[in-house]
Amino acid sequence: MQAARSDIPAIDVEALGRVFTLPGRRRAAVTAVDNVALNLMTGSFTALVGASGCGKSTLLQCVSGLDRPTSGTVRLLGTDITALRPRDAARFRADHVGFIFQDDNLVTALSARDNVALPGRLRRRPLQRTAVDEALERLGLTAQAHHLPHELSGGERQRVAVARVLASRPALVFADEPTAALDVTAGAGVLDWLRELATLGTTVLMVTHDAAAAARADAVLVMGAGRLVAAMPGGDADAVALAVLRTREGAEGR
Repeated sequence: MQAARSDIPAIDVEALGRVFTLPGRRRAAVTAVDNVALNLMTGSFTALVGASGCGKSTLLQCVSGLDRPTSGTVRLLGTDITALRPRDAARFRADHVGFIFQDDNLVTALSARDNVALPGRLRRRPLQRTAVDEALERLGLTAQAHHLPHELSGGERQRVAVARVLASRPALVFADEPTAALDVTAGAGVLDWLRELATLGTTVLMVTHDAAAAARADAVLVMGAGRLVAAMPGGDADAVALAVLRTREGAEGR
C-alpha cells in the first residue's frame, strides 16, 4: 500500500453526477447523484446515510471507481481516476483500494486464506504469509483458514472479507452496508475493525442504513434525492436517525 500524502485529501470529489437512462425510453432519465462535492482527509472514517433510493450506493460506486460518473471529477490520493482508462483504473484499485460489501464478494473456488491473500496476488506483490495468518487470527478464523466460502457461515464469510482488507492495509476502504447481514455482535466487530483501519491511516467511507452503525464513524453525511443535504459528527445515533427521517419527509412532501 502506498500511503496517501497528508497535504492532499484522500478523497476529493467535485460536481459529481450520475444519470441513468431508462431502458426503452429515449428521453427519460433518472438522476441518482446530483452535483455532489466531497472532501475526506487521510485516516478519516465517514458514514454516508439516507433513505432507500437516495443514491448513496451509486455515489459510493462512482467515488470508488466501480462505476463511471456522468459528470464531475473524482480524485483518489491525488489521482484523477475519472481520467483513467479502464485497465489503469483497475490497476489503481488493486494497488490502493479495499472493498467490503453486504455480499461478502469472496471467490468461491478459493479457501478463506487464499481469499485474504488475493489482493496481493492481483497487484503482483504477494502479501507476507504472517500478515495473512495474523489477519485471520484476529478475526477468529484460524480454524476456518482452509475452508471454502460455502463451508462458512454468513458471519464468517463477512469476517473473511474484513480480514482481506486488514491484511492488505489499503489506503482507501469503501464499505457498502457491511453490517446489514450480520447479528449485533458480529456487526459491532466489523465496525471496530473499520475504526482500527482508520486509526492506522486508512480512509474509510461506509454506506449504511443503520443509524447506530453510522454513529460509530467520525463524521456522518446525509444524502437525499441524489445530493448531500447535511453533515454531522458521529456519536449520536438518534441525531442520525432524525436527520434521515427529515430527508425522507422532505422527499415525500415534494
